[in-house]
Amino acid sequence: MSKQNINHNLIEHILNLLSIPENHDIDMEDLMEKCRQTEFPALLDSQSARTAFEIINFMDEMPGGFLIYHAEGREEIIYANKALLRIFQCQTLKEFKQLTDNSFRGIVHPEDLDMVEQSIREQIADSQYDLDYVEYRITRKDGSIRWIEDYGHYIHIDSIGGIFYVFLGDATEKRQRQITERTILLNETNQREQKLQTLIEEYDKERRLINQEHLRRLEVIEGLSVNYESILYADLDTNRILPYRLSDRTERQFEKKFQVKDFDWYTADYINTWVYPEDRDNVIKVTAPEYIRKKLVNNKTYYVNYRILREEEIQYLQLRIVNVSSRDHISQIVMGYRRIDEEIRREIEQKKMFEHALENANLAITAKNTFLSNMSHDMRTPLNAIFGFTTLARKHIDSREATENYLNKIEHSSKQLLSLIEKVLEISWFESNDTRVSESECNLCDLVQDTHEHQLSLAADKNITFNLYTTDVKHSDIYSDQEKLKQILMHLTNNAITYTEDGGKVDLIVTELEKFPNGYAVYQFTVRDNGIGIHKDFLKHIFEPFEREKNTTFSGIHGTGLGLAIVKNLVEMMGGHIQIDSIPGEGSTFTITLRFRVQAHPLSAEDSEEGFANLLNKKILLVDDNMANLEIESEILQGMGFHVETVTDGSISVEKVGQSSPGDYDLVLMDIQMPGMNGWDATKAIRRLEDPALSSIPIIALSADAFESDKQMSRESGMDAHLTKPIDIPLLLETISKTLQAHRALLKT
Repeated sequence: MSKQNINHNLIEHILNLLSIPENHDIDMEDLMEKCRQTEFPALLDSQSARTAFEIINFMDEMPGGFLIYHAEGREEIIYANKALLRIFQCQTLKEFKQLTDNSFRGIVHPEDLDMVEQSIREQIADSQYDLDYVEYRITRKDGSIRWIEDYGHYIHIDSIGGIFYVFLGDATEKRQRQITERTILLNETNQREQKLQTLIEEYDKERRLINQEHLRRLEVIEGLSVNYESILYADLDTNRILPYRLSDRTERQFEKKFQVKDFDWYTADYINTWVYPEDRDNVIKVTAPEYIRKKLVNNKTYYVNYRILREEEIQYLQLRIVNVSSRDHISQIVMGYRRIDEEIRREIEQKKMFEHALENANLAITAKNTFLSNMSHDMRTPLNAIFGFTTLARKHIDSREATENYLNKIEHSSKQLLSLIEKVLEISWFESNDTRVSESECNLCDLVQDTHEHQLSLAADKNITFNLYTTDVKHSDIYSDQEKLKQILMHLTNNAITYTEDGGKVDLIVTELEKFPNGYAVYQFTVRDNGIGIHKDFLKHIFEPFEREKNTTFSGIHGTGLGLAIVKNLVEMMGGHIQIDSIPGEGSTFTITLRFRVQAHPLSAEDSEEGFANLLNKKILLVDDNMANLEIESEILQGMGFHVETVTDGSISVEKVGQSSPGDYDLVLMDIQMPGMNGWDATKAIRRLEDPALSSIPIIALSADAFESDKQMSRESGMDAHLTKPIDIPLLLETISKTLQAHRALLKT
């Protein structure tokens, strides 16, 4: 008989002993209690009964709970040991059965019952030894909830049917430990998962940043290479080349965009197909692997420019080769092709421009050398006359007639020299870009008449008929830059008279072409002569500085070659244009067209001229730091009937005027360039005086500063007029007269 069967028989025998025999009036629960009180019932007097009794006592003393209950029906409780009773806080089996309704189902918490019974059934069905293990909750006598471990074993006894005997233990603390451990484990797991998730997120973030940076670099590379129509990657070690961007020229070498080809084959095929024959040898040389490695040892990149012939048109390309490997071993390179037609054309144009500029510079140097040579001759001629006649005048100082003759010739030579100097200064002024035009009210016919009268004596010296025609001028009162217009007419008429032979004729014709609704009118100025004329070949150089068809030696006429250049600059500065028609031996015609604004309300001409007799005894404050100038100017002014007081500094002139009474001075003649306070600052200071009778005193600049910018600054400082040295006495007298007249008119208002 097996050990298992022995155990089963033993248990069966115990159970049979515990069972109530038929018609036997024994209280089993009472019997069990008596056994637990070590009161052996008299009924159980057999040896088997004693053995069963001992076993029951043994089971009662077990440290863990032990339960026997019926497997069928209500699952009634057969036996529960003391340890199990203590778990349920019961004193007796009877009390325990009452608490559990004498059923295994009453032991299990209602919420766990279905799960427990299903688990037991499934485990018994699947177990070879009819064993099961379940955990569930119970409700103790005091209502508290505890967790129980249930180790059950199912057996079947023919006399009483299916029986479960179960070992039970309180698993509450264990359960709590498991929950705690599970919570800790779960927390640790969650922490690990969170850490892992954080790492994953950081990785994803870093990966995105890397991807973004990669994309940005690709965009930068794409942006930097936008001008390259073809980009290829080559490995010199493996003799392979891979295209990344293809033009219509390079795509024929590759059937597919990312198709790999032999580097040697590609370069040879490309060069033979596209490169201009004269450039092939050089391109073959610079694309050879040995040359590339040698060139890139000390350089990150290099390039070669070459030509291609496409559709009978030459195009310029540049191949740039860049090292993308280490310098220790050059293998990987990038090749970029781009068109440079515009750059090459600009270089060609710049080269032509530089060549043209060099040519012009050389011409200018030649012209200036010629000019300096001519000037040396033309300036020394009057200087020689001045020195010579000065010597003669000293020798004949006692002869008034001879001395006066020499002085007249000295004056003539001085004027000739001054004319040369003024023209040189004028062209220098133009080259300094001083191009301001200052318009003021004027009468065109009067201005032209003044020019005509000024040149009459020059024409009379050569018995030249000098005619003026202004009958076609309908609007004579205009706004114009009088100084510039006078310069234009003076230069043209002077040239015409100079280059017309004795007994000839010069005409100055002013015509009003049309009047516009906006208040402007177009005027044409024609200077016509029947002089020597100009050859056709020289006409294109006629307005260039320092140019003369014949110098003084050959023509016998003094000149600088600057007059017409000055005229052209002045005309263009005033927004007009000039043209010339000339026939050698018949004469020349200069035609100038200018547009002027017409005065809407011309000023009255009443009292337009001041009688010079009225200027007698006028008081003038003369300001100049040069003692020689003060002496000469004082003598001239006093000889004209003026009372003159002199000072040598601008600040002193301000003090003099400021401390004077109205009428002490009628006019101030002010030099510009003086130490201490210059003439412009002195004028500004006078204009700031509190007494309006003193601050409004007429001030005329009398200076060697002859540029238009100097005259403009004089006007801006508050001066009434600007005259240049050397003194032109008639012009000085006229300017003083007009300035005083205008001042009186202002006082009347």
